[in-house]
Amino acid sequence: MSSDRKVRVAIVGLGFGAEFIPIYQDHPNAEMYAISRRDKAELERAAKQFGVAKAYTDYDELLKDPNIDAVHINSPIPDHAAQTIKALKAGKHVACTVPMATTKDEIREIVELQRKVGKTYMMMETVVYSREYLFAKDLYDRGVLGRIQFLRGSHQQDMDGWPGYWPGLPPMWYATHCVSPCLAILSDPAKGKAALAESVVCHGSGRIREEYHKIYGSPFAVESATFKIKGSDVVAEVTRSLFDTARQYRESFDVTASNVSFEWQQVEGEEPVLHSRGLPEPQIPRRVTVPDFAGRLPEPIRKYTGAIHDATHLSFLQGAGHGGSHPHLVHNFLMAVLGKQPAFPDAPTSANWTLVGICAHESAMKGGDRVEIPMY
Repeated sequence: MSSDRKVRVAIVGLGFGAEFIPIYQDHPNAEMYAISRRDKAELERAAKQFGVAKAYTDYDELLKDPNIDAVHINSPIPDHAAQTIKALKAGKHVACTVPMATTKDEIREIVELQRKVGKTYMMMETVVYSREYLFAKDLYDRGVLGRIQFLRGSHQQDMDGWPGYWPGLPPMWYATHCVSPCLAILSDPAKGKAALAESVVCHGSGRIREEYHKIYGSPFAVESATFKIKGSDVVAEVTRSLFDTARQYRESFDVTASNVSFEWQQVEGEEPVLHSRGLPEPQIPRRVTVPDFAGRLPEPIRKYTGAIHDATHLSFLQGAGHGGSHPHLVHNFLMAVLGKQPAFPDAPTSANWTLVGICAHESAMKGGDRVEIPMY
């Protein structure tokens, strides 16, 4: 899936975003054309470090550059919607880190605008390109798991000490890491078919400290939700926590199926478990070493699925390299821009994955009322 054409990419936000610069530089279909950061000194440092010629402190000026084909947004969450909307209106393809936005109106506007301008939009959700997820998806697609009966995801993280907008953030506003694998495994990305959540029930549990509670009006230490999947008899459960809970960082995904079930490792350094159904009993659990899926990528970027490569950002280090997902994300986005395959997740799918969390928090604040998830 390659061609001679190169997509000229601009990366916006150089904290976590800087981890992607070498991948674009090594991808045969990308030109790492420009970078952007508001802090001029840090911008100049990154430009020199990575050898990127074009550097912008002003995002609006970047969008005026006619040579830029696509922007990859890694800005703080409150900027995602506004920067995405501006980029689409400027005629740029957009990759944006999670979540898509934090309000229903912003999400609707992005989906409608993407359809209108016809440019690629892709939310850069790491979990659905992690080696653990790709392993479970491969087992399912090959029929090894059998019929999926239930799905569970969790994303638990201690965000104390994180800057800016993070303190007190409602846990489910940042839920795509646990929502996405539950829907993606039932999807067929190559054919542009995505499983979508249709309604959600969520309960909040516990209390965070009062000074954090006041910021967003969200009191809960933990939010746990179940959501129905459109056209399916499968239900998924997801759990999120950000503050005042003692738990090692964990993004996890479990598949309960008729023949073989997959369970994500409980703590870092362990291996996932496969439960094989014995007939008759006993059920047989075994640890399994998850293979690398670098072979799905162009050779020059395969190395980025492996050991952490000079990474410094905490979000990358805590996630054990985000499961080797970064080069897969870059490749999928570039191939979608070039028209070689559908973006996954595309705009409507990204909207649904994000809306599960927004609607779940709405449900929790209403004491667990069922909330229908809008389809845009």
